[in-house]
Amino acid sequence: MASTFSGLNTALTSLYAQRRGLDITGQNIANASTEGYTRQRVVMQAQNANLTPGIYATTTAVGAGVTVSTVERLRNTALDHRSYTEHANSAYLNEKAGAYALIEDVFAEPSDTALQARLQDMWDGWNAVATNPDKAAPKSALLEQATTVAATLNDASKALNNQFESVRAGLDTYVGDVNKSAEAVAKLNKEIVVAKAAGLQANELMDQRSQEILKLSQMVGATATDLPDGATNVFIGSAPLVSEFSNRPIEIASGSATQIADLDQDITVNLRWKDTGTPVAAGGTMGSQMELLAQGGTLHEISGRLDKVAQKLAQTVNDKYGTGYTMKGETGQEFFVNGDIDPDNPPNPKPGITALNIAVAVSDPADLAVSTGDPTAPAATRVLDGGIADDLAELATSRDGADSEYQQLIGDLGVSAQASIRRRDVQNAVTDQVDAARDAESGVNLDEEMTNLLTYQRGYEAASRVLTTIDSMLDQLINRTGMVGR
Repeated sequence: MASTFSGLNTALTSLYAQRRGLDITGQNIANASTEGYTRQRVVMQAQNANLTPGIYATTTAVGAGVTVSTVERLRNTALDHRSYTEHANSAYLNEKAGAYALIEDVFAEPSDTALQARLQDMWDGWNAVATNPDKAAPKSALLEQATTVAATLNDASKALNNQFESVRAGLDTYVGDVNKSAEAVAKLNKEIVVAKAAGLQANELMDQRSQEILKLSQMVGATATDLPDGATNVFIGSAPLVSEFSNRPIEIASGSATQIADLDQDITVNLRWKDTGTPVAAGGTMGSQMELLAQGGTLHEISGRLDKVAQKLAQTVNDKYGTGYTMKGETGQEFFVNGDIDPDNPPNPKPGITALNIAVAVSDPADLAVSTGDPTAPAATRVLDGGIADDLAELATSRDGADSEYQQLIGDLGVSAQASIRRRDVQNAVTDQVDAARDAESGVNLDEEMTNLLTYQRGYEAASRVLTTIDSMLDQLINRTGMVGR
């Protein structure tokens, strides 16, 4: 038979349980705007009377109240892991699309001030010289236009190298951030396992860990695997980054490339595990950066193709220009040269022309070799025309000239950039859908929490009323029973 005072305990357990529900609801409301917070829910369980009756025994005992068995963290593990993957893909494509946008900004095509327009101005300048080969004004204008073409190529090459150096510096920063987050995950793993072993709730710690893993997925394409004891292992590719309570740092090997020119010398950017020296199969933002910085990667390829434009320009112009005569009767000259070479002390063998070093060798209009014959020869054989300049002007429409090479470069760049943007937009839409599905399960809904708040409030008030009623009954039993007739 149940104790006379058992009702007090039943009402008291209800007070404790309803108050815990109010506390958890308040926690949810307080963190409604907290990034990464997961909604929590109180799970209540009826307590039995701890009676073990015999086979033929009977009892009128009821339950012993209610208890909070656990506080659930309303998280869908499958959606979490899907989110890590999709965020890694989004970070990779966002970085790639952003890099292509910066490369397009370097060339700024189509534009009146871009290289294509500068080349056209130069070819028009050669045509003007061909019409007036004995005039200094069109020759001066041509030299200015050609110098502008060379400077535009120089600037574009420098801008690509600056982008390489910027991405390279960003990669150094990301390496430090990855190591820091991996260390934080390992530390949180230990705290969560210890808390769970002690029977304590570790929901907020698990939220912090999820945020760190999400950062790792975006930075380096990390994935995660949950363990039965509450810890989570983190991987980059198939290699472990965090194993329960320990983490493996990554690094960029000393001597790695710091500029595009290093890639031409077979010096690459080596992202590796610090303990074994093996390469890191990075994804996410760092994976995209490694592709940009790789030998034969996007920046190296674009820079190399720009060098081909400069080389094609110098070759086609110099081949025709070298057969012309100046007003002084000189021939065999070069128009475009390597601007880094001292003409009075050239190296042997002479380095090639690139977009970075291309320059105009002529500074005096009188030194332009545009005549097909020698203007200083005897009168019978003297020639002063603009035939060479006319031939050079026709290079504007050459199918294998610098213009064609450059147009192909810009066309391929535009196609790649558009493809990257489309892939980024599709992937971001997928990521948003996954995030929306995850937030629907783990996010805080204030309307729902207000309903819960009222539910627990009414439950607390009702339990208080039960406690008051039992107290009144016991007062009647103890203080008033047996007083009849007194």
